[in-house]
Amino acid sequence: MSKKGKKDAEVKTNEEIAEEVEEELEKEEDITPENDITPDEEEVLLLKDKIENLEEKVKQTQAELINYRKRKDEEVASLLKFANKDLILEILPILDNFERALSSKSINPEFDKYQEGYGLLYSHMIDTLKKFGVEEIPALDCVFDPNLHEALMIGQDPEKEDDIVLEVFNKGYMLKDRVLRPSKVKVNKVN
Repeated sequence: MSKKGKKDAEVKTNEEIAEEVEEELEKEEDITPENDITPDEEEVLLLKDKIENLEEKVKQTQAELINYRKRKDEEVASLLKFANKDLILEILPILDNFERALSSKSINPEFDKYQEGYGLLYSHMIDTLKKFGVEEIPALDCVFDPNLHEALMIGQDPEKEDDIVLEVFNKGYMLKDRVLRPSKVKVNKVN
């Protein structure tokens, strides 16, 4: 191509560009805006809506994070509060054996020395467990509570009211506010 031909091609291209710009301007004039909103104002409104939506999502995410932290803190506090539960459950049968040994009678005076030692060990174990929040569940002559007691037998004592615990077979214990082991009892039913 000659230099003149190249120039004509460039001019033609520039002419095309000019025509395109004119067409765009005519299109913008032909647009009848709804509610007197120009395209720029529409974009601004759309962006404001997006910003509001994103702000709302951020607030929800922050609230969820705060709730998650609270739940985790409560779980950790509960785990720490009842961390000794398994160990205490293993110790309770030992306490039961000490109680059986203390309740047995013998005519041999040598046995009394052992029984005195058992009594000291037993009271020391009870005191130690109390330091960690372990308490015996009251049962004898109390009203039967299925949350605290486990009925193994039913007895009939007309001198006592219904649902009164007549006998305790195995003591129950609580760790702070939770039942570790329910008391195994005999309950009165007069009917």
